[in-house]
Amino acid sequence: MAEPTPPATPARVDGLILAAFPPELAGLEARPPPGWRVGVCGIGAVTAAATTARLLAERPASRVVLIGTCGAYDGRLAIGDLVAVSTAIATSLDELGGRADRPSLEAARWEATLRLPFPAHPVAVTPGITVDPAGAAALARLAAAEHLEVTGVFAAASAAGVPVGALLGVANRVGPGAHAEWQAHHARVSAALVEALVAALPWL
Repeated sequence: MAEPTPPATPARVDGLILAAFPPELAGLEARPPPGWRVGVCGIGAVTAAATTARLLAERPASRVVLIGTCGAYDGRLAIGDLVAVSTAIATSLDELGGRADRPSLEAARWEATLRLPFPAHPVAVTPGITVDPAGAAALARLAAAEHLEVTGVFAAASAAGVPVGALLGVANRVGPGAHAEWQAHHARVSAALVEALVAALPWL
């Protein structure tokens, strides 16, 4: 009589760490933490959503963490601060100024479903980088910081039923000098963020 076949061991489902582009991974893709895989979702909310959805369809994940740099709207955050996204908000200055209207049935807010052990703030996702100080002041009424991809990643992970969170490092203040500040600080901020995240991963 043949020996019974032992049940197959379920495939391990790792977590997924994403960033918009490789510099924000600060080398993490070359040394993925145990139990995690690392990838790039692309720049902009639409590309990030499509890529995240594809990655999750190709290989399931137990949870998703987006990392990257962001801009601070006001004095609540300083360059170098690390921010866990509490709520990702899709918005625009035209909406806030009454020049555009979003359909009431369109999703525009996503809550983090994976809690990260860092100070949490709402983050706004705009169609482009805000460079106007008055615009930054208006957006500050909704959120503490601006980022371009977090709504896309949150939307895709939520649609797949996968817990999702984001950890962002402040690399600039939102306004006319943002690009120069980002260039000066993003590498250092990304490296510090990755170090802090790796230390926190065992508790996620």
